[in-house]
Amino acid sequence: MKRSLPSESPAPRGLLEEREIEEIERAWPNGLTSRQIVDVFETRGIRFSEATLRKYVQLGLLPRSVRVGRKGKHRGSCGLYPAHVIRRVNVVKGMMAADRTIEEIQRSFARFKDEIETVENDLRDLIAGFEREARGRARDPERRRELEREIVEAKRAAGELVRRISSLERRISAQAAESSGPAATGSDLY
Repeated sequence: MKRSLPSESPAPRGLLEEREIEEIERAWPNGLTSRQIVDVFETRGIRFSEATLRKYVQLGLLPRSVRVGRKGKHRGSCGLYPAHVIRRVNVVKGMMAADRTIEEIQRSFARFKDEIETVENDLRDLIAGFEREARGRARDPERRRELEREIVEAKRAAGELVRRISSLERRISAQAAESSGPAATGSDLY
């Protein structure tokens, strides 16, 4: 009989497991569209819709999407959410399952949210600037490939930094939420 370590315990019913979330964050380091986010949950049998996603954004539980241009002439743009949105939706659904109120859930995310989003946006802008400069300045193909590899590594490191900061914020917020009083239901977020 296989035993699992406490950190490997399965997620409560209706939630994603940590390893699934990590896979998703690795698979989409540049972000996901609203449809992809909904698909992540629906394909795993977890109820979630674009309307719910919009409501979470409206309530300040999730960041707004960032418009990103598509490559190619006249392709327009699409809204991308950072990959950690999957983790945050999962946390919100877990808090709702624990009968937290909307206000408690909002408070738990409000603590350092703005600062973390500012760091994330600044890192994204900085790396986009590096990409523009690398394309314009590196005429030598080998030098350009080297710069592109370094930029990919910088993106990965920036994503990891944001994940670690967000994780720290979640742990601090969870302690604050645990110390708050009894909770009414947050089912109107479904």
